[in-house]
Amino acid sequence: MSADHTVVIGAGMAGLLAAAALGAAGRPVTVLEQDHDLPGQGPEQDLGQSPRTPAPRAGVPQGRQPHVLLHRGLCAIEELLPGLRAQLIAAGGVPLDTGNLAWLGQQGWAPFGTPAFELVSATRPLVEHLVRRRVTALPGVSLLTDVRVRGLGRAPSGDGWLVERADGPPLHADLVVDASGRASRLPRWLTLLGHDEVPTSTVDARFGYAGRVYSAPADVLGRVAGVVVLPTREVPAGGVALPVEGGRWLVAAVGAGEHRPPRDPKGFDGFLNRLRDPALADLAALARPLGEVAVHRRTGNVRHHYEQLRHWPAGLLVTGDSLCAFNPVYGQGITVAAVQALLLRRSLAGGTAPGWEGRLLRRFARAADLPWTIATGEDLGHLGTGRRSGGVAELFGRWSGEVDRLAAHGDVRAQRTLDRVYHLMDSPTCLFDPRLVASVIRARLLGLPAPTPRPPLGRDRASWH
Repeated sequence: MSADHTVVIGAGMAGLLAAAALGAAGRPVTVLEQDHDLPGQGPEQDLGQSPRTPAPRAGVPQGRQPHVLLHRGLCAIEELLPGLRAQLIAAGGVPLDTGNLAWLGQQGWAPFGTPAFELVSATRPLVEHLVRRRVTALPGVSLLTDVRVRGLGRAPSGDGWLVERADGPPLHADLVVDASGRASRLPRWLTLLGHDEVPTSTVDARFGYAGRVYSAPADVLGRVAGVVVLPTREVPAGGVALPVEGGRWLVAAVGAGEHRPPRDPKGFDGFLNRLRDPALADLAALARPLGEVAVHRRTGNVRHHYEQLRHWPAGLLVTGDSLCAFNPVYGQGITVAAVQALLLRRSLAGGTAPGWEGRLLRRFARAADLPWTIATGEDLGHLGTGRRSGGVAELFGRWSGEVDRLAAHGDVRAQRTLDRVYHLMDSPTCLFDPRLVASVIRARLLGLPAPTPRPPLGRDRASWH
């Protein structure tokens, strides 16, 4: 075990999961968070026995919106913090099978009612609270709140870093992990230290979100576990409804550009009524609203290519949204951060030879490649035909569209293969399974069967009970 001290900047999910990996390696870790109060702190709040859940914290403006933890993310977090899934369910999280989601995609409805991947649906504040409580209980891990980091510099001895604070003396660290999210100032700090400017890629389709909490039983939709209406290039508006803890549902509307949903309740209801399917509007009309509509509009995909810098400084890592931030509509951010935390834990377990930070950073970047291709490929489509995502990405998009068309006409194998890619459980090469290729060719020659029928979603009040 090493006694080297690590400072993690940011106590969001990426920072907490990185701290879990570092704590497992026996490293003393200090996690710095600029928020003053972290909701739900304290052993007196037993979330497993109370319908109360922590409120969204100031540092997570999207915390009031639905968050989908992809199956790969659920598995990775369970590997980092064994038993967390059970704790999340005990605190009210709703386990559901994604095969029971009513999913309306670009081509039509996905096959419904066959087993797929498990999710545990819960609010972002609850998930973060439980992870924070587990991580800060690890030996050697401490959390400091109300800390504003204003800079990063080398220690006078040349050994390690000084993390400069707005209030208080600097902290010395042998390793610094930047997990401060979209607002990361690391590119500027590195430039001030004499490093090259960090190349950055941005794809922003100007998506906006509006979400509201409702009270309704978890089984209000019968066999349907939740509803997803994806925005399409023809109709860039959609939404999602998922059950969460406390007998509540999160209903969110999403749209790009001039189709972004409004903040006022009347406008929110009107937006839901104009979607391609009335399921979300029906649910909102039958359920009881709790609180106001919350909006979030900082949704662009932003990727800092630190792996392209010629000389990566020793003792420095970047993870989560600080490295690569995705449009939240695809639910990839927490999952990628969890996968990166597992890579960190495995790297520390294997020993840290000189240059290990740069090599690990390149693995972090590769972990973001597939979700980046998925998110930016979809968003580029919403920006119009004048912009292309590139050869491989465009080929992937076109072929996945062919597979999606099969799924929308009842091909369960096609749907489950798409699920494996979307949930980051397999590489895109699985889409070229010879059986799928044969099915696409057959459909081109003989035609497609009838479209997948709409899942059993009723439109009158009696049919929702």
